[in-house]
Amino acid sequence: GTLKHWMGWTHFLTRGIENVSTEMSLSVLAYNFKRVLSILGFENTMKAMRLSGA
Repeated sequence: GTLKHWMGWTHFLTRGIENVSTEMSLSVLAYNFKRVLSILGFENTMKAMRLSGA
C-alpha cells in the first residue's frame, strides 16, 4: 500500500513475472533511497556513499 500510494499507482505498468519483479525492485530501491535522503540528508548521504566506494 505505501509504495503504491507514494508512486501514485493502482497497478503495475509491465506484464510478466520477471518484468513485474524488476519494476517492484526498482520501486523499492527508489522508496528506500528517498527514505535515506530524508533521514540522513543529502550531504551525509553523499559522504556515506563516498566512504563506501559507491
